[in-house]
Amino acid sequence: MKKIFVLMMLTGLVQGLCAQGKTAIVIHGGAGTITRKNMSAEMEKAYREGLFTALQKGYAVLKNGGSSLDAVEAAVMEMENNPLFNAGKGAVFTHEGKNEMDAAIMNGANLAAGAIAGVSTIRNPIRTARKVMENSEHVMLTGKGAEEFAASQGEAIVDPSYFYTEKRWEGLQRALKAEKTELDHADTVRKTSPKTGYLIFDEGKKFGTVGAVALDKQGNLAAATSTGGMTNKRWNRVGDAPIIGAGTYANNATCAVSATGHGEYFIRSVVAYDISALMEYKGLPLKSAANEVVMQKLVKRGGEGGVIAVDKNGHIAMPFNSEGMYRASIDTEGKMYIGIYKDE
Repeated sequence: MKKIFVLMMLTGLVQGLCAQGKTAIVIHGGAGTITRKNMSAEMEKAYREGLFTALQKGYAVLKNGGSSLDAVEAAVMEMENNPLFNAGKGAVFTHEGKNEMDAAIMNGANLAAGAIAGVSTIRNPIRTARKVMENSEHVMLTGKGAEEFAASQGEAIVDPSYFYTEKRWEGLQRALKAEKTELDHADTVRKTSPKTGYLIFDEGKKFGTVGAVALDKQGNLAAATSTGGMTNKRWNRVGDAPIIGAGTYANNATCAVSATGHGEYFIRSVVAYDISALMEYKGLPLKSAANEVVMQKLVKRGGEGGVIAVDKNGHIAMPFNSEGMYRASIDTEGKMYIGIYKDE
């Protein structure tokens, strides 16, 4: 047994050394019932181009020897600035007709993390989340306090009208008219089953979140997630994106994870950390751990969505239990992948 243990330790050491100098990055733009029949050719082209641009922003940082933190921040910022995605400029509207955004970032090298929630005037929430991590003694700031902190850090503060987009506003009006809660990107609504009381969803909905995970040349992992939340949400609801261990997590000993889906389920299941824990305590490889959480545990609990993840050796996982997930990656060999639907 002692020999086997020593062999396992040496194998892990060799794998770690082999990963040194290699990079990998994965991004997502949300998951849900995303099917070809609900997607026009023009819209599909726009999403693929958006994913490509964000992926290249992050990869350029890694390729030039930059940190995984800089890479995930760059990729997420690009999606925050793209109104196609439900984050930043493309954030959806609350029941009161406002935009309330959440974001989080985590450094796998030292487990430092920063998050903000319920902000309405910060142009790029992910930048402020990082400032919380690096320039404060806290992990999470919310609402006006987070906005005051952002201003004190020199972050771009904008009038709430900056976040207005016609498409998102129309989505809120449909939801208000139906007196139901519509999820991002949909011609459909969120409704309650009269039999069970559980939430059921129609064809066409999408859980709007963006995220990125990366491994840099120094062997450090990082994760970042940003979202505009849920259309027609009330009472300052906060989802899983800014919750460390639920929607965002990074640990150099295991992996970096960013999640997208029905946040309440991801919070209750502590999805991101659970994947890391399965790797650390059960010795599962990344794909097995991610699949167990997303394709088994979440499914049993009724949770829909997916994750993107990369481990300390640059292995990538992108499981989702919904019909589709906007996703893209560049692996340690420099191979690029962009996908939307389940069958690609």
